[in-house]
Amino acid sequence: MSGLTKVRQWGSEAETPKRAVLPAMFNGALGKCPHCGKGHIFQGYLGTRPACEECGEELFHHRADDLPAYLNIFITGHVVVGLMLKIMTMGDLPMWPMTFATAFVALAFAGLVMRPLKGATIGAQWALAMHGFGGHDD
Repeated sequence: MSGLTKVRQWGSEAETPKRAVLPAMFNGALGKCPHCGKGHIFQGYLGTRPACEECGEELFHHRADDLPAYLNIFITGHVVVGLMLKIMTMGDLPMWPMTFATAFVALAFAGLVMRPLKGATIGAQWALAMHGFGGHDD
């Protein structure tokens, strides 16, 4: 039993300083670096930069793969279905224009919401020291 060593737990307070989650998510949603809030995290529409150009914080660690898409589907579905039901109760619209209008609104809204959701996800991962943002490999 004397040969046992202390178990090292990643993300403990001694190794990783506490980071504010909501400001990091807000900065990420605005497309800014979750660390300094000045540099840009996106390169193109959804591509991320390897590091912040202002503070040098490495951003390539993120794993914002599926969560932003799932959140987008959830939010867009609720907004579009709510609008569609409201419009349908207001008057008698033909089905074809309603179908095309709903599809257009859904695609446009999903496109507008995806980038802030991905940025907020990257900010949350940075603040919670997930996926290499805490100075350790996963």
